Amino acid sequence: MVSSRILSVVTFVYLLSTFLYICYLAFRSKVIGNLATMVTLSGLIGQIAAFILRWKESYALGYGHIPLSNQFESMVFFALVIIFIYLVIEYKVKIKTLGAFVTPVASILLALTTLTDSFSNEIQPLVPALQSNWLTYHVITCFIGYAAFAVSFGVSIIYLIATVALKERQGILPDEGVLDDVNYKAIAIGFPMLTIGIITGAAWANYAWGSYWSWDPKETWSLITWFFYAAFLHARYTHGWRGKKAAILSIVGFVAVIFTYFGVNYLLTGLHSYA
Repeated sequence: MVSSRILSVVTFVYLLSTFLYICYLAFRSKVIGNLATMVTLSGLIGQIAAFILRWKESYALGYGHIPLSNQFESMVFFALVIIFIYLVIEYKVKIKTLGAFVTPVASILLALTTLTDSFSNEIQPLVPALQSNWLTYHVITCFIGYAAFAVSFGVSIIYLIATVALKERQGILPDEGVLDDVNYKAIAIGFPMLTIGIITGAAWANYAWGSYWSWDPKETWSLITWFFYAAFLHARYTHGWRGKKAAILSIVGFVAVIFTYFGVNYLLTGLHSYA
């Protein structure tokens, strides 16, 4: 499939952009920084093209569904949204060093889908439970939330490095206050999207299985993840949690995201086993 070949190229493009962002972090060269952004943007454009082509290919095969129905497709979309949100934030805050800590997440996701045989890239017909428009609403909102949390994770990592290396960094890393603000804004984007994702998931569950909530492992861990980020926002608004505490809570929250996304699928069984 043409879409799969494009994704193979995009994987190496994102790996190159990660390398360039790390070089920018080390040498602070404006040329390298701009090149890193352009390479990342070209990868995003290529990935969007691959996403659209795969959607078109599914219709050509007679299945006709948005490519969000399995582990392979969701990982590709996850990487796409991470890069998109990151580039928007880079444009807004004008800090390219964040790329060295965010683009690796997308690079790893795509590398796993294209460089290993663990995830099938075949386009397959939807199982009955997925034959609903709720699939689109639920998956897109959840993964926008997950992607925003991935960005906050990368920002939190660089924040902790910045605080530890405060006396030695000499302007290499961004100001801690800016990083803390970006961390909060990323979660402020991700939390309502995850909330909508859980609500649409409940509506979809009622449509597919006749119950809004069944305490399926995926549902339970989605709720646990929601509580982590709700605690982050609550602590910030009511107790003034900022800086290191907020960064650590953001990192712990993203660990919950990863377990919800990967761990539940492979370690626990439930109604979402088809994912």
